[in-house]
Amino acid sequence: MSVKGRTKIIAFAALMATLSNILSIQPFVIPIAVGLFPSQIHFSQLPIFLSGILAGPLAGLLTGAVGGLYMSFTTIPFIIGGLALLGYCAGLLAKRLKLGPFFSAILAWCVQAPYVFVTDYAWFTFFKLMPSDVALATVTTILTKLTVEAVVGSALAEILVPLIKRAGFNI
Repeated sequence: MSVKGRTKIIAFAALMATLSNILSIQPFVIPIAVGLFPSQIHFSQLPIFLSGILAGPLAGLLTGAVGGLYMSFTTIPFIIGGLALLGYCAGLLAKRLKLGPFFSAILAWCVQAPYVFVTDYAWFTFFKLMPSDVALATVTTILTKLTVEAVVGSALAEILVPLIKRAGFNI
């Protein structure tokens, strides 16, 4: 790949990472009450999906890692690894297995979900000192919310990827 091509991928990943961070802050989130605690619906996964699907697994990994910085500092530090995994898998499934945007994103979430379960459960039990049953209920609620976000983000990726390509954006 040429230097120009690599530069274009890095610039696109940086733009998508910035958008991912922006989509995880007020006023771009929808506050909701989920289970025992207040939460928010956000769409920060969408730019991560787009980066992986359009620019490849490494761009998705970079976008997820950098795009998770804000949430990592404000919620759970392990988010960076999960979002990096999400972007990498979305790109790998789209580029190597030639899956469409919706299925690439959904299956990437299926790979990320066990990571989220293990790291969030460990976070709540060891660092937040929750009883294991409360931590399990909390993590289950988080996974439900994240699944809704992933489905919406996957559907939006299915709509946006062809539009972006039709607009002449090629990496």
